Amino acid sequence: MAWTGETKCESGTGCVIINDYYSQCQPGAANPDPEPEPEPQPPAASTVLPGTPIATGSPAGKGPGTELQSGYYWIRAVAAPNFHKYMQSKPLYATGPAVLGDYTTAGQFQVVDSQLVQLVSGPGEKPEKLLYGVVSEQRYINNNSLSVTWSETKNTYGKFAFNGDGLTWSHPSIQRPNAAAWYVCTGQLMYINLGNYLYQTPSGCADQTIHYYNDKRANN
Repeated sequence: MAWTGETKCESGTGCVIINDYYSQCQPGAANPDPEPEPEPQPPAASTVLPGTPIATGSPAGKGPGTELQSGYYWIRAVAAPNFHKYMQSKPLYATGPAVLGDYTTAGQFQVVDSQLVQLVSGPGEKPEKLLYGVVSEQRYINNNSLSVTWSETKNTYGKFAFNGDGLTWSHPSIQRPNAAAWYVCTGQLMYINLGNYLYQTPSGCADQTIHYYNDKRANN
């Protein structure tokens, strides 16, 4: 039979359990402590540091292969610790961060109308499929660097250019001591270095300049 009366004791009394079927309110008795609610668990810690570009996309094309296509260049570093490491996207031929990697997976690039473009379509495929190097407006490492990622939409912040064979980036509101200065940081991620080259290099990063190369095949 279900109980239909009061289920709480008045102030100054407490509930005393006599048996499984009978409880009584008695003066001075302490009410049983309520069951504590479980504490919410914090989310799992991320292994990705704030400001780190994250690999996001699936390949936009099958890629131009290991033979340089007409009108394009390899782009690579020429100094330690990234000597002859080549610019590419991660994942390969997909939207995501710009990285320096092995010559066997080197991307093919050109600067067109101040846009850094990566060819991602197959050899001879028309129309060509491109990804664009997009510069972040937000500053990252040491508040003195800008990330570069690959996107299917054009860059709207600053301009890329080749100065000789060096790849540069400029913006009218930013005075850079060296327009060709880059950082290559943990995970081989590439950043535009807004500060002085080889001065107060952040931990986990290396100063680099990167240069186009037009041999038929990339090499190490």
